[in-house]
Amino acid sequence: MTRENIVKWIAVVICIGGALATSFRFDPINIYLLNISAFLFLVWAVMIRDKGMITVNFGLLVCYVIGLFVK
Repeated sequence: MTRENIVKWIAVVICIGGALATSFRFDPINIYLLNISAFLFLVWAVMIRDKGMITVNFGLLVCYVIGLFVK
């Protein structure tokens, strides 16, 4: 398994954990998990040089970071 695949699948698992935490209203752990997964997906997108994925995941990361400070 390549380094890119490892980063991607770790991000997938953490993202699903964040979605579950959101579904069960586990605040603020859901925001932390979604921040981590967006960051890992951003790292993965940079690794594979996909500009669309870089843009989407950078945008998500900004939104999730804002969510940490706005309550």
